[in-house]
Amino acid sequence: MNEYKYERTLVLIKHDGVARGLIGDIISRFEKVGLKIIAMKLVLVDVNRAEKHYPDSDEWYKNIGDRIISNYKEKNIDVKKDFSTDDPIEIGKTIKSFNKEYLLSGPVVAMVLEGPEAIKIVRKLLGKTNPLESEPGTIRGDYTWDNNDTAGYYKRPIYNLMHASSSVEDSEYEIKLWFNTEEIFNYKTSSQDFMGWSGKL
Repeated sequence: MNEYKYERTLVLIKHDGVARGLIGDIISRFEKVGLKIIAMKLVLVDVNRAEKHYPDSDEWYKNIGDRIISNYKEKNIDVKKDFSTDDPIEIGKTIKSFNKEYLLSGPVVAMVLEGPEAIKIVRKLLGKTNPLESEPGTIRGDYTWDNNDTAGYYKRPIYNLMHASSSVEDSEYEIKLWFNTEEIFNYKTSSQDFMGWSGKL
């Protein structure tokens, strides 16, 4: 196996997952597929960390805003009805404020998972960001029904249970934001021996 495919990724079980008692069920999904938990803690998120977790750039805001606008157009709904604007950057900023509020709403479980293709595998297990579009068998598909339309109508974030890093670059930034070096552990699992991966980053 090419060692560059061996990855680490940040995973958050957001407060709705914690409050609903889904921590054990969610963690078991990752363990059963063979990913290794190398850091984990229950965190009450402060404003500074919540702010830094999401990018502060017009490119990021526009990307989020364009996705929201596209979703509304598909349903022939005027986006101004829920967001009072059709400017994608302003909509993106609103979504960031919703997401920050979500992180601050109560304790979350933060963890670092490690393994071959860890980023892709975790996101596959999670399902799509909009739970309504997530397939049965994924975490979001099995455990929540929330969706963009409901969230937009009530002017709140989508309660989609989790966050996971979307790229190697994002994972490196997010892991450093959420964990100190001393909180990350190196050990060997039976999966490594059985599957034949060395665990070298």
